[in-house]
Amino acid sequence: MIEFVDTHTHLFTTEFDADRADAVQRAVDAGVGTLCLPAINEESLPSLMAMCDAFPGVCHPMIGLHPTELGDDYNGVLDRMYDILKSDDRFVAIGEVGLDFYWDDTRKKEQEDVFRRQIEWALETGLPLAIHSRSAFDELYDIMDEYRGRGLRGVFHCFSGSDDEACKLLSFDGFYLGVGGVVTYKKSTLPSVLKSVPLERVLLETDSPYLAPVPRRGKRNESAYVPFVADFLATVYDCTVEQVAAVTTANARTLFPKIAKS
Repeated sequence: MIEFVDTHTHLFTTEFDADRADAVQRAVDAGVGTLCLPAINEESLPSLMAMCDAFPGVCHPMIGLHPTELGDDYNGVLDRMYDILKSDDRFVAIGEVGLDFYWDDTRKKEQEDVFRRQIEWALETGLPLAIHSRSAFDELYDIMDEYRGRGLRGVFHCFSGSDDEACKLLSFDGFYLGVGGVVTYKKSTLPSVLKSVPLERVLLETDSPYLAPVPRRGKRNESAYVPFVADFLATVYDCTVEQVAAVTTANARTLFPKIAKS
């Protein structure tokens, strides 16, 4: 059977309260038997960890503070999240972290400080980063460049940038581009960009409940829809969906070694 990994899914959010177990089963039935769950803030952790408790070996937790979730006490939040990180060895990554200046660019310094602090968590623990970036490419690249050569690994989640941006991001060894439903959209430039990106540097993701792929665009996204992304990538890379699955699953297990041991 084909095996997929959804490297970025929010199945723990309220959008799935009515059918969470069914959504997991649909994913497993579709061959998506491994789900990586990124935290957003401190409040998201209980539901996220409860889901990992309910579906051991399928759901795997990340921990991180999303750049749009910075409250007044973000340093206190980070202190508490760090304590949780150090007390639980189930976390497979530091995420979802990064920079987002799309909605609000008045707190750039705070976002950058928080991002750097969580990069230090990754360096300390050896865990990979799940990085969010929106309207902040130059600032994100500059911060990443400060840490070049120090052994960081990770994924640039929901990548939808240009050829030049892909080239710059992949200049960081040990990093991958996370590709989801956006690649299937009619006006997306991502298919042409990916022609210069080796499949060996790509991870599959949904970012559910957001950004559902064609033919489910406009509906709630879920992990069971990973095969739609894989089918489309097979046309981009002129290979079989089985090859897409094999390579991207191997990539995920390389980046997140804990998921391979479950």
